[in-house]
Amino acid sequence: MLSFLIFFPVLAALIVALIPTDRASRLAALVFSGIQFFVSLLLLKDYDSSSAALQFVEVYKWIPSFGIQYFLGLDGISLWLVLLTTFLTPLTILASWNSISEKVKSFHVCMLLLEMSMIGALVSMDLVLFYVFWELMLIPMYLLVGVWGGEKRIYAAVKFFIYTMVGSVLMLLAIIGLMYYGKEQTGILSASLLDLYKVNLPFDLATFFNPQMLMFAAFALAFAIKVPLFPLHTWLPDAHVQAPTPGSVILAGVLLKMGTYGFLRFALPLFPEATLQAAPIFVGISIFGIIYGAWVAMIQPDMKKLVAYSSVSHLGYVVLGLFAFNIEGISGGLYQMLNHGVSTGALFLLVGMIYERTHSREISKYGGLAAVMPVFAVFFLIITLSSIAVPGTNGFVGEFLILLGAYKSAPWTSYIAVTGVVWGAAYMLWMYKKVFFGPAGELVPEVEDAHHDHGPNHKVEHHGAHKHPLVDLSLREICVLIPLVVLVFWMGIFPNQFLEKSKASIEHFVKNKSQYELTIYRAQTSDIAVRGDLNP
Repeated sequence: MLSFLIFFPVLAALIVALIPTDRASRLAALVFSGIQFFVSLLLLKDYDSSSAALQFVEVYKWIPSFGIQYFLGLDGISLWLVLLTTFLTPLTILASWNSISEKVKSFHVCMLLLEMSMIGALVSMDLVLFYVFWELMLIPMYLLVGVWGGEKRIYAAVKFFIYTMVGSVLMLLAIIGLMYYGKEQTGILSASLLDLYKVNLPFDLATFFNPQMLMFAAFALAFAIKVPLFPLHTWLPDAHVQAPTPGSVILAGVLLKMGTYGFLRFALPLFPEATLQAAPIFVGISIFGIIYGAWVAMIQPDMKKLVAYSSVSHLGYVVLGLFAFNIEGISGGLYQMLNHGVSTGALFLLVGMIYERTHSREISKYGGLAAVMPVFAVFFLIITLSSIAVPGTNGFVGEFLILLGAYKSAPWTSYIAVTGVVWGAAYMLWMYKKVFFGPAGELVPEVEDAHHDHGPNHKVEHHGAHKHPLVDLSLREICVLIPLVVLVFWMGIFPNQFLEKSKASIEHFVKNKSQYELTIYRAQTSDIAVRGDLNP
């Protein structure tokens, strides 16, 4: 099952590349990504939520002389992130139907290969295999920004690549060091997480320069850049603003979660003493990021940049929850990863839809848009309410659990972090009021003009400004947004349906955080042992 989810997009990309026409390649990419999503739903059907063990496990020898295996598995920590990836990909392909007009086949090949690498990173249980997929993610994302991005796309793509590559190289060194420490203790060279979780790395509280702290620092730097945490966040606004809308959606929806997932899957359980020692630093940075991201978002003149800085603030909450080290905080952090993918992904789609019509994202050029595009205004309002965590929406559940976990861990952290909710409401509602109910901007026609059929290239002259004949959302755009709106309310009203799947894994993590171990689901253990693919 997991191998299918990894390699089916590769097969789909090859077929799309061979299709002669752009329209047919779009349709094929959409169909293939839709098949991928519906197949991934089978994971939910067969997943045993009462178990914290790895499920759907596949283990094959890959480079046995170095203890490297093709080792895949899924638990409650990665299950929903895999489904989020397969859910967002067809929506972004459908959303790009009109906005991507050059190198169409290449664009869809990049999207499908990006999906492959993200799923591969989420289900890899061998550290070297994880690293391969982690690096593979950079290439299609680099191309999406550099080829189909805005005016400064090359600058943004190179900055993104350099930032993430620097952290990745240090993480590779730490992986090699961890494997050899494992060999010293067990006599077996292995990159399997099941083996590496059992390695006891030397730790000396009196000095920073001890093996466990240095390896934790290398992993943490790679993941902090990807999240990104302040002050390593400066690549993110540039990448978001220059990326095409589908690139921004996948970047915000899934790629940034690789950092927070990495903390939870690798950094925290592999280096428990170093994690506890460094926790106050990460709590402080995450709280600062929550406030800083909100304040900087508040002064942005560009809608897309505002949403980009809101990601810095929202993901600060996720890191705060993870470093609370309790069930509420980690459950909230994992839930907020999903919420951010849904809500911020939807915001980037909405900003992209208005940009397609006016070719501007400047907030000051809009106003009175609700009268001209009422359906668009309703969708934007729902996603805005989700983003500011209004009760009944998905955002509320995640932020409430995170603040509860932070309060249980250290009450003062929740007192400061909760102000981010207020600042978040301030910048989002200010933007919504200005764009939809403010005085008519230079890009927004009067209501009478907007409702007349002037033809696609007509522009209305008004005090020297060009006003576009804005039309409301098309059926295709509504079809893109409806699944996201359904999830906003479903996750907000029935959170237990989502939390229940991750409960056993999170409880196991919290209970055993100082000596974390993973096992293989009992129904699969004998089959793998018979094949002889697991290290003894």
